[in-house]
Amino acid sequence: MTSLRHRIATDTRYVLLGLPTAVIAFVLVVTGISAGAGSLVAFVGLPVLAATAAMARNFADVERVLLPEVLGRRLARPRYPQAPDGAGRLRRAVNPLAGGQAWLDLLHAIIAFPVAIAAFVVTATWWAGAIAGLTFPLYGWMIAGIPDFHGGLPELLGLSNDTTTFVVFNTVLGVLFALTLVPVVRGAALIKANLAQALLTRPVYDEYPARTSVYRAMAEV
Repeated sequence: MTSLRHRIATDTRYVLLGLPTAVIAFVLVVTGISAGAGSLVAFVGLPVLAATAAMARNFADVERVLLPEVLGRRLARPRYPQAPDGAGRLRRAVNPLAGGQAWLDLLHAIIAFPVAIAAFVVTATWWAGAIAGLTFPLYGWMIAGIPDFHGGLPELLGLSNDTTTFVVFNTVLGVLFALTLVPVVRGAALIKANLAQALLTRPVYDEYPARTSVYRAMAEV
């Protein structure tokens, strides 16, 4: 039971707190790319794009910190190329753009935004449905007592419009939301986390000695 509570708490926290981060990352990255691309001819576009890539890397690092707890396995941070020794000031300034991972960080900041919104909406809806439904017997009869109230959803479905039916129907809905809360929230968290894993991380092979030795042997050939 403790692990189940930990699981639902971890997944819920990851999804709900991930939305504001995704919104900020999306806005800043899209703004930076637009500004940098629009000013390339003025010779300031590359530093702007490089600063945007460095910012996207910071957002990616935050995501990488959260992933192991959600996915239940360790993941490696990709290597980012360093500026060569003796590089000039301009070369060092634009170095955050070097390497393919920089562009994957930028891509993640953009495409993770709609995924974060969808995951947030699903998670918030299921939590709201479970909480509101399970507590409906405490306040449902007051809603049914409002003048001109016509029975709500049960009546629309052709059921009785009396107070008991109204309260029982919505309570049962709450029970259904509660019973499916863990798998639904888990699914929302995994969709968001797997996207981040694919774009922002590399697998950790040191947990598999035999496999690691094969990779080392291939690298030595």
